Amino acid sequence: MNNYVVGDIQGCYKGLRKLLKSAGFEPKIDKLWAVGDLIARGPQSLETLMFLKDLGPHFDTVLGNHDLHLIAMAYGISTPKPVDKLAPLINHKSFDELIDWLCTKKLALKPAKNHFISHAGLYPMWSTKKAISLSDEVSEALMGSHRTQFLQKMYGNSPTIWNDDLEGAERLRFIVNALTRMRFLSGKALEFKTKCHSDLAPAELTPWYLCPNPKLKKDKVLLFGHWASLMSETNNEKVIALDTGFVWGKQMTLYCIETKQFFSQQA
Repeated sequence: MNNYVVGDIQGCYKGLRKLLKSAGFEPKIDKLWAVGDLIARGPQSLETLMFLKDLGPHFDTVLGNHDLHLIAMAYGISTPKPVDKLAPLINHKSFDELIDWLCTKKLALKPAKNHFISHAGLYPMWSTKKAISLSDEVSEALMGSHRTQFLQKMYGNSPTIWNDDLEGAERLRFIVNALTRMRFLSGKALEFKTKCHSDLAPAELTPWYLCPNPKLKKDKVLLFGHWASLMSETNNEKVIALDTGFVWGKQMTLYCIETKQFFSQQA
């Protein structure tokens, strides 16, 4: 059995299937993990979710910002954008079932020993254990009876700096933002405007993975997506960026944990 981790799929079902075939993924033996943003922008979000759900225990994913946005749409808190091409999914008879399935997914996972997955990365004040524990707090809100209230207060850019004393909506919002939207930090503060390659960013900003993290053990491998403009360039074999911009005409990337091998599918 191999564990494979795929970058942002974003509704590109055909590309995903080609990539899995080329890698020799065996759906009844291997396990596929995803870094989030399963849907939106690509033409086949419905087919993507149905395929992944049908993999049963041979698939798991963290939620990305697009996935959370879809859940918020289902509860009338946000509205779909034409560019996201979500109408076939939203109008399908299985939409509610697929939303309930997405709501069971977490923001951070441990796919194998010493490995950590989240959509955006690891906030530099957290250990991986801490991030998974905080992810569980969001999951409790997302699966609980107050789901709608959580979703209504999920959006926003503040607070920007973590404090263990944060409570309520502000605490959950920071966790969501750090695990699904983060790219750069200014000091310890999350910065959301800059989306370029790290080499092109203003000098006062630092990519999260270059910020000192005394709580991160040296043997940990961090896998994330979200940052297409980075094009997998972290210059660190233990920080693996898997969003390589397939939906933008570039590549979809797959990583095998056991063999440390990368596979790619050109758009």
